[in-house]
Amino acid sequence: MWHEERHTRIRDLLRTSGQVSVERIVTELGVSRETIRRDLVELAERGEIRRVHGGAVLTSDEPPIDVRHATRVREKRAIAKVVATLVESGQTIFMDAGSTMNVVAEALATRSGLTIITNAVDVASRFAARDGNTVHLLGGRFDAQIGCTNGATTVAEIHRYQAHLAILSPVGVDANAGASSFELEEVEVARAMCANARRVILAADHSKVGVRSRASWCEPERIDVLVTDRKSEKSRAFAAVRKAVREVALA
Repeated sequence: MWHEERHTRIRDLLRTSGQVSVERIVTELGVSRETIRRDLVELAERGEIRRVHGGAVLTSDEPPIDVRHATRVREKRAIAKVVATLVESGQTIFMDAGSTMNVVAEALATRSGLTIITNAVDVASRFAARDGNTVHLLGGRFDAQIGCTNGATTVAEIHRYQAHLAILSPVGVDANAGASSFELEEVEVARAMCANARRVILAADHSKVGVRSRASWCEPERIDVLVTDRKSEKSRAFAAVRKAVREVALA
């Protein structure tokens, strides 16, 4: 089993149970205790889990944003390039917050003639720094840790718009649950963006494929394009996900 696939499976077990023993991980993954210990050390160093006697617990569903910015950068850039090919001048686009969206925004910001509607300050700043695009930063309660707005006001503002595309990045994408995230306020924002867009594009690296987080916000059949990197093909869940969504584009 590949290194990243083990990490994805460990995350999935923790999201389901909140706490999991080394013995259970060894049984579920069919690898040695020493391999699992090394995996847990690495995940703990990245801030994703906290090691406890005999196993691990979640610190949160996702590592801190600064850790995520530095994780799988090559894959995110490849994904962003593919996403950019799916965007046409003159389109109105919803974009949510997160490290992947920042990279996508960087790739798209060289374009012109776009209208961007986002709750993410970093995304808005990238587009606003260049002439030729219109940017709407959604109001709402500001989350300084992530650099985005959320809550009822944000969701209400989203419903004022009708977009050509919603470009979003989930915590996980699963063949049955579709796109999902852990933080419920993020879920409500993503769900509203999906509901008010003609097409939904997900940007998700291989670590998210086959993962089911706490709350779903987009059914698999509603996902028009899943853009992921080629390492996803090595995941056991990939074939089912590919069949469940409308299209998969590999970066």
